[in-house]
Amino acid sequence: MCLAIPGKIITNEVQNGIRVGRVQFGGITRETCLDFVPEAAVGDYVIVHVGFAISLVDREEAERSYEALESMGLLKDELQSDLEDS
Repeated sequence: MCLAIPGKIITNEVQNGIRVGRVQFGGITRETCLDFVPEAAVGDYVIVHVGFAISLVDREEAERSYEALESMGLLKDELQSDLEDS
């Protein structure tokens, strides 16, 4: 199953004409395409699905979503799946 997971943008740069950033999900940081959220900046929270940030979300909502996914046991599996796909 692939879920959209909230994360915090740590870096933001352009690589080969594509806007990418490092997004932190708890203790894991992944490279993410930011082209779909041009207004997103370092420090913002985004919803990420299969390596693409698809929307902005406020910090409180990101934390609630993250905690809910973690309490259901879905977060660990989803992040592990993402690491195996890399």
